[in-house]
Amino acid sequence: MTDRRTTPNPAWVDSDAPAQIGAAMTDLLDAPNGTRDRQLIYGDPVTVLGARDGHSYVRSDKDGYIGFVQTTALTNASQPTHRIIARASHAYAQADMKSPDRATLTYGSRLTALSETPKFIETALGFVPRQHIAPEGQWHDDPAAIAELFLGTPYLWGGNSGTGIDCSGLIQAACLACNIPCEGDSDQQARNLGNPLPDHAKPRRNDLFFWKGHVALVYDSETLIHANAHRMATTFEPISAALTRIAQSDGPLTVHKRL
Repeated sequence: MTDRRTTPNPAWVDSDAPAQIGAAMTDLLDAPNGTRDRQLIYGDPVTVLGARDGHSYVRSDKDGYIGFVQTTALTNASQPTHRIIARASHAYAQADMKSPDRATLTYGSRLTALSETPKFIETALGFVPRQHIAPEGQWHDDPAAIAELFLGTPYLWGGNSGTGIDCSGLIQAACLACNIPCEGDSDQQARNLGNPLPDHAKPRRNDLFFWKGHVALVYDSETLIHANAHRMATTFEPISAALTRIAQSDGPLTVHKRL
């Protein structure tokens, strides 16, 4: 069976144009006006494969995921200079935190500076505080520390932002921040991320635990961090408790991997 997430639909492939997400966040849909598969965030580069009826059929350049977005969410591709490193930030109308905020940006959003002040960079959306940004290409080295930024974030199926995220979205955000290529869904991650370990291997920070339809990141030798529907949030959970609880609903651990 062909995997729709990474293979173009020939009926829609009538162009091959670079673009990027110009909305603060947009859903990547399974069909025009359909349901959310994942989300794309501001500055995410995409390749437009076709357009019809107010929707564009796109491939996300960061992970190859394919789906439909509202065409109004797209803008011309530009070279990013910075990215958001806080769980969330705001773009203000002026270089002043008391001015109206024009948009809420999430972790990982990629920005192109039009001008700079000592405390802000100016972007197409507005002025973003320097405390919340880092230069594009400046990578982190600890995925668990990135995942920790999302503690308390509400669980959202297919979510990829600081306002709502799911298990694989959390892993993807953490890995991409550390320049580790990472696909969007947990089954893809289970196949392609890291190296499998034997059953007796002791967990170590930044190991990955996979179940059928779920993934968690090892925070320390006794604790997981994961976006989970059990708590409807990103939370810490003891490894022993998670193994017992998840086995009752989704079955046993399928693979333990090391990045």
